Amino acid sequence: MKGFDVFQVFGVLILCGIVVSKECTNIPTQLSSHTLRYELLKSQNETWRQEMFAHYHLIPTDDSAWSNLLPRKILREEDELSWSMMYKKMKNPGSFNLAGDFLKEVSLHDVRLDPNSNHWRAQQTNLDYLLMLDVDNLVWSFRKTAGLATPRKPYGGWEGPDVELRGHFVGHYLSATAQMWASTHNDTLKEKMSAVVSALSVCQKKMGTGYLSAFPSEFFDRFEAIKPVWAPYYTIHKILAGLLDQYTFANNSQALDMTKWMVEYFYNRVQNVITKYTVERHYLSLNEETGGMNDVLYRLCTITGDPKHLLFAHLFDKPCFLGLLAVQADDISGFHANTHIPIVIGSQMRYEVTGDPLYKTISTSFMDIVNSSHSYATGGTSVSEFWSDPKRLASTLQTENEESCTTYNMLKVSRHLFRWTKEVAYADYYERALTNGVLGIQRGTEPGVMIYMLPQGRGVSKAVSYHKWGSPFDSFWCCYGTGIESFSKLGDSIYFEQEGSIPSLYIIQYISSTLDWKSRKIVLNQKVDPVVSWDPYLRATLTSSSKEGSGQSSSLNLRIPIWTNLKDAKATLNAQNLDLPAPGNFLTVKWSTEDKLTIQFPISLRTEPIKDDRPEYASVQAILYGPYLLSGYSSGDWDIKTGSTGSVADWITSVPAAYNNYLVTFSQDSGDSSFVLTNSNQSIRMTKFPKAGTDTAIHATFRLIFDDTSKKISAIGKTVMLEPFDFPGMVVVHQGTENNLAVTDSPNEAASSFRLVGGLDGKNGSVSLESVSQKGCYVYSGANYSSNISMKLSCNSASSGTGFNQAVSFVMNKGISEYHQISFVARGARRNFLLAPLQSFRDESYTIYFNIQP
Repeated sequence: MKGFDVFQVFGVLILCGIVVSKECTNIPTQLSSHTLRYELLKSQNETWRQEMFAHYHLIPTDDSAWSNLLPRKILREEDELSWSMMYKKMKNPGSFNLAGDFLKEVSLHDVRLDPNSNHWRAQQTNLDYLLMLDVDNLVWSFRKTAGLATPRKPYGGWEGPDVELRGHFVGHYLSATAQMWASTHNDTLKEKMSAVVSALSVCQKKMGTGYLSAFPSEFFDRFEAIKPVWAPYYTIHKILAGLLDQYTFANNSQALDMTKWMVEYFYNRVQNVITKYTVERHYLSLNEETGGMNDVLYRLCTITGDPKHLLFAHLFDKPCFLGLLAVQADDISGFHANTHIPIVIGSQMRYEVTGDPLYKTISTSFMDIVNSSHSYATGGTSVSEFWSDPKRLASTLQTENEESCTTYNMLKVSRHLFRWTKEVAYADYYERALTNGVLGIQRGTEPGVMIYMLPQGRGVSKAVSYHKWGSPFDSFWCCYGTGIESFSKLGDSIYFEQEGSIPSLYIIQYISSTLDWKSRKIVLNQKVDPVVSWDPYLRATLTSSSKEGSGQSSSLNLRIPIWTNLKDAKATLNAQNLDLPAPGNFLTVKWSTEDKLTIQFPISLRTEPIKDDRPEYASVQAILYGPYLLSGYSSGDWDIKTGSTGSVADWITSVPAAYNNYLVTFSQDSGDSSFVLTNSNQSIRMTKFPKAGTDTAIHATFRLIFDDTSKKISAIGKTVMLEPFDFPGMVVVHQGTENNLAVTDSPNEAASSFRLVGGLDGKNGSVSLESVSQKGCYVYSGANYSSNISMKLSCNSASSGTGFNQAVSFVMNKGISEYHQISFVARGARRNFLLAPLQSFRDESYTIYFNIQP
């Protein structure tokens, strides 16, 4: 076509654009923040809006202004020839084949998670949410834009009809439902996602140009004129990716036709910009976030084989940022993280499509930079959506760390790198980021309740960040979109296949699941025992069953994680011991259909310094147990004294499995309310009955310490001490009659021992706590009390009456909170810390990094 000839003229300029790098960020850079942009567009403060947008895409006009930008290094001049040569190769109209001997992705259709696994529960929670969402509500703004009838009403939050980013979540929904359908084959979901595609197709046909979005095309007029608009190509990327996923995973050919028509429309728009102005003008517009436009276009060209799609993809390879990575410069601070990680993912697809090794170097360099200087112990990155100064993370710990979108995208980067290199380090990273940065962003099993940021500061909570927990129908942040995708594809990186004369399977994640290994004609079953703190091993068993026509020989390659060690490590094939390679390698096993393989990897505790090279922060460290990042229940305390020991095991001990049997909550009813005995700042008070997963629920849970732990909790007449759940090593004490109860770590036995007796109110099942040292005196709440009243020890007398008996009688139930199966106690400087995996926390306050001193 004639337009394509115009693009050919700019082809070499596009490819050489990485050499002539341009400014890469909005000024002020805060405009890159999705959070700020949403607040800005909703604000009624016109002065603030004008001030911020007055600097939109400020262009340096002299050397001094240019020098104020972060140094943007360029490629060597001799590289220009290779760019031109590569362009000629890409003009070959032949099919696009993946470059290199890459591992093959295993289809989500062939992997099923074990219903007893945490991963399956997370997937099911997400499936429930996807099924809750209504088709008419989702496509409301698309229909409005197309001039069609709009039944029902639009959703709120970032999908609201007055929000410029509207429509982005619908694209994510298409991707998530396609992947979830492949993972579950849920028929109801397939009907719903097909209905969304059909509804969008009607909108596209009504407009008649190929354009499809929830906002009018005038947004792109503003984009191309370098005027303020909130990331329209970001939303278009999500829609394109969603439609392409509907084709890829659900074989929906209508979705592919819609994708190609959309791309034709935007190809022509960009062509007009370059023709009317210059390719540099187009690059200037890329300072507004464009999502993974290059990625989805490279994916499309692998399907269509159309060189036009390849060339269009090049136009979204942001030259100034990729050029920086090409020379391996750690110069990403100040960039909006989630604007640029998708660009790297797109460059990875460029490598796979073209075979140009420069793009392998770019993504390898990027991963090294982020991991070495900008990653938290979770595996995540960013603070308030941006990259901070390298190796200065101790100054960034707060509530607004690790935007969930960035973790979703970093997993994609590491997945590509592993498929290319088979290096265990990338699989280890994937495990860490998935375990700590993804699995904990849902609020338990509540459908549609997720977080935007993952706080990393002292005494933080997922419920107390800027965005807090979202809601199912009124949030729809960017991180909701990536969240529903993450939990729809939890099975996509457990197995990878190496094609060849002898099929080979790489098992890189230990997640209970089954694989229908079609090329081998067997069904492989991986069963992983639950990881616990009191038995420090990861154990897994692999078996298989044959399908008709099986019998071909094969091999399995099992990851030996870097966090394990060879002492007590075992691998047996049909009860025969195997030699194990060092951690960080693969164990290769020849596999036959009826074989049984078992592995046992020791899991050790370890500390990991924060990525900060300033000596004064050397003591700021995280605690990990294998891949699990442990967090302490803490409102801000973080001091740990290890003493002279060199072993972590000397100051951290596991919580025994039996301890959950002794967790209790004491409650009383007063009027229409129920109150619970609570540890409040080491003072015992009565507070209203709390919701599980909150600080108050933690504070209302106590462990009964018996002289003889073989006794049952319900045994009346036994002597007990009360240990607050989150203050291990401390107990409740009385301070004499009519004085308030307290919590201390240095009690005398007389003050901390209570006899569990039948409730003085005479009600069935009630109990009272009588002081062992002062008979006839009981833990007393007072009559007609309100929330937060202090508890004391009060003595029964002839004049006490019915009110006294009620005030010292409690219902003793199972504790509202319980120990996670991976729980430890760390010895602190002023108090001990109960540790549990970060992924298990809901609203509770926690601390990730500790000040660990000898």
